[in-house]
Amino acid sequence: MRRCTDAAILLLDFILAAGAFIGRFLCHIAAGKWQSGTDPGHKIMKANGQPPDPLPPFPEGWYFIGSRESILRERLIEKTWLGEEIVVFCDSAGRICVAGAQCPHLGSHLGPSVGGKVRDGCLVCPFHGFEFDATGRCVATPNAPAPRAARLRLYETKEILGMVFAWWGSGGRPPQWHLPDEPLSGVEWCKVGFRTLRFPGHVQQLAENSVDFGHLAYVHGYDNVTPVGSISIEGAYLRSAFEFRRARSVLGMEVAYEVSTIAHIHGLGYSFVEIHEKTIDMRLRYWVLSTPVDRERVELVLANQVRQMRKPRRPIMGLRFLPTNLRHGVMNQIVLSQQQRDVRQDVVIWERMRYRHQPRLCQSDGPIGAYRRYCRQFYPDLAIPGAA
Repeated sequence: MRRCTDAAILLLDFILAAGAFIGRFLCHIAAGKWQSGTDPGHKIMKANGQPPDPLPPFPEGWYFIGSRESILRERLIEKTWLGEEIVVFCDSAGRICVAGAQCPHLGSHLGPSVGGKVRDGCLVCPFHGFEFDATGRCVATPNAPAPRAARLRLYETKEILGMVFAWWGSGGRPPQWHLPDEPLSGVEWCKVGFRTLRFPGHVQQLAENSVDFGHLAYVHGYDNVTPVGSISIEGAYLRSAFEFRRARSVLGMEVAYEVSTIAHIHGLGYSFVEIHEKTIDMRLRYWVLSTPVDRERVELVLANQVRQMRKPRRPIMGLRFLPTNLRHGVMNQIVLSQQQRDVRQDVVIWERMRYRHQPRLCQSDGPIGAYRRYCRQFYPDLAIPGAA
């Protein structure tokens, strides 16, 4: 049994690694055609024309908060998110509230670490017992009528397959664009699984690393990457199709793999990739969710789903011993573990990178200049002199 399981993991190693690569490569790929080139030389300047500071730490956009399951389990969550202290809870009607962590009464922190709690679907301040509902309104106090002016500072939220996101706008701006509707789901798809990493870095640099073709071969050993058609972009939405073909020796046999993908990118915090391995007919959904924690650290969440495989086009040793309705859940955990291992190869480099506004690129570096132009829309407080 162990030999069969090990063989299954080896047999699928390419598919899983390809999925991890595709997520990194496509989730934040630059707008424009696939061609080499250099940044056109337009620095991202301050609005007053002064030289640029280091890359601003908080690009505007939608960022991951947590899974509905974890919010319901913890009842009240506190965390640092894009440099701000926030609290997250769910009321009795199932509405999720993401709010600033300070009470509007006298400024007490509302998190569980200082005694904040959720009671009857309302957030209760640990200092004077003010109660707030999921709309942010103060609905009760222990000794007086609730003051109408006492309201929590809320963040607009969006939920996709149990994953909760919130909008962070520069200067408190409302959402300038929206995340897509959730994809169709059902019993044929396993439960979404997660892996989380936290390390020093910047969400734009994480994404830029994925369009560096030389590093993909040098660090991760990938090759034979072929785009399908042209990359399309509309505002903050970027779509790209991609194929990967590779032969690998497995137990003395040469096995060919064919992977096709469609990537849907919405800003620097949300990437959704549809993956199809054709030789086995395995379908996966892969999310790469990058979120700034503070000015120095990022949280990278990898999320994945595998579709049920009733009749694989070729045998998958090891998994054939499992009931059909359990195979995709087991495969999902294998996929996530492989994705996490691959990303850790990048983390050791990301941790000590320094951003260069004008990199000295070579022909094999890919569309880094186009990628940076795509990113500029997420920094509305910066002026871009001479930009096309």
